Amino acid sequence: MHLTKEQEKMLNGEYGSIVSRMMRLLVRLGDVYGAEKMIPVASVQVAGVSYKSIGDPGLEFLQDVASEARVKVLTFLNPAGMDLENWKELGIDEKFAEKQLAIIEAFKKMGIVISATCTPYLAGNLPRYRQHIAWSESSAVSFANSVIGARTNREGGPSALAAAITGYTPYYGLHLDENRQPNVVVEVKAELKNSTDFAAMGYFVGREVKKGIPYYRGIRDADVDDLKELGAAMAASGAVALYHVEGITPEANEVETEGIEKIEFGEEELGEIYEKLNTGDEPDIVIFGCPHASLNEIIKIARLVEGRKARKPFWICTSRAVKEVAERMELDKKIEEAGGKLVADTCMVVSPIENMFSTTGVNSAKAAHYLPGFCKQKVVFRSMEDLLR
Repeated sequence: MHLTKEQEKMLNGEYGSIVSRMMRLLVRLGDVYGAEKMIPVASVQVAGVSYKSIGDPGLEFLQDVASEARVKVLTFLNPAGMDLENWKELGIDEKFAEKQLAIIEAFKKMGIVISATCTPYLAGNLPRYRQHIAWSESSAVSFANSVIGARTNREGGPSALAAAITGYTPYYGLHLDENRQPNVVVEVKAELKNSTDFAAMGYFVGREVKKGIPYYRGIRDADVDDLKELGAAMAASGAVALYHVEGITPEANEVETEGIEKIEFGEEELGEIYEKLNTGDEPDIVIFGCPHASLNEIIKIARLVEGRKARKPFWICTSRAVKEVAERMELDKKIEEAGGKLVADTCMVVSPIENMFSTTGVNSAKAAHYLPGFCKQKVVFRSMEDLLR
């Protein structure tokens, strides 16, 4: 791999041992994937933030890095294991909170924005079309590549952190034009009525295409929330990091679809996924926001629950940035009066909800996929409207 003089200095330790370790990691990664060079990145999103996910070894690693290194580009954080301000109110164990706050302190020391969200594009980190970035959370990677048309591989926590500290990433994979071509056309025959139907379709397609790049044909309309759920589900059931939607996503008219495999998604497949993801009967709690809820979703929920009282608790997980706007609009009051909570910085998958609940209602196929394993939950998978009803 060709390195510039600046990159060689980083590798050789002229900027300190941590920078050298980070550059060495990136060089090895580039060698594995046959990258010819490094490219600068405009922004980074780092995963591996929840204490539940990384434990004491992760905390020690981050504290070691923070003792010396600082990030060179705009860097955002993935969700933490708890609401960083209101964790006591949500019943989080004090020992867990102490470790989680120590992780956050290490990231803060590095100069990383404590965004704690899986939707950085809704909270101030919005790359432009064809811009090279290094993001790590699977749904954020999918959204950036597909809906925005930026360019990123699905980075691991360490490689994303290395990109943040050096400002570079190896030039391979989805950074290259030739690797962004679709290899399967999805003919959509089902009527998609809401974001949860998009999530169910994404779950089916991700399972079928694995690491492939699907091209959707037959979707008449889709908003940001629909596409967010679609990408998140494909990344959970498969490892899809890029998709195209005819007439909707920016690169759909730049790619070739002739002669590639075709699959269909109809009402039968839609019903099959709903049946598969439903493993519980009556939820102890309903949680929205996986990926983190947009302001538009919070407005919808506030309208649906206004003047009503929930029989069970419900949470809406979102970023701190979106929560503060929602509070300014007094949407939080309407939600709280109905028995709900606006929760920032975390989500149902990376928080220790297994200590509080056993069956969770969700409108997210990603959450429905991960909750049984990560949080020992039974799942009720329904649309937002059905769960609230």
